[in-house]
Amino acid sequence: MQNRDVADFFQKAEAIYESRLQGILEPCHDHEFVAIEPESGEYFPGKTLNDAARAARAAYPGQLTHVMRVGHKAAIHLG
Repeated sequence: MQNRDVADFFQKAEAIYESRLQGILEPCHDHEFVAIEPESGEYFPGKTLNDAARAARAAYPGQLTHVMRVGHKAAIHLG
């Protein structure tokens, strides 16, 4: 995937989160994770990053998905 394609991929997933999922997920799943498949708009919440990624991979094997932490700008914090 080219850098431009990667940027578009992330931007599309984040737009789906902000426009459709934020209001649904933050009240009940804050601090958990969600994997988003940007082409379909389908999403997979999980208690852990691995849970969300595994559910997305099972539904869309071979497809890239974007995993985010619900209610946060980054999936993980270092330091």
